[in-house]
Amino acid sequence: MMIPVRCFTCGKVVADKWEEWVERVNEGEDPEQVLNDLGLTRVCCRRMIISHVDLIDEIIRFSI
Repeated sequence: MMIPVRCFTCGKVVADKWEEWVERVNEGEDPEQVLNDLGLTRVCCRRMIISHVDLIDEIIRFSI
């Protein structure tokens, strides 16, 4: 589905960092360094980004 707007635990906005995260990791950058550059230092916020599975493209096929 879509990435949650805020971290479930601390409430920090994480959704605005998703696109850059995907692009940089797909280019081969170190995920730990990308998270640090994006300002995601808390474990709870990192969990939100790392554990998210983007399924919207799979689900939308069944909406018609």
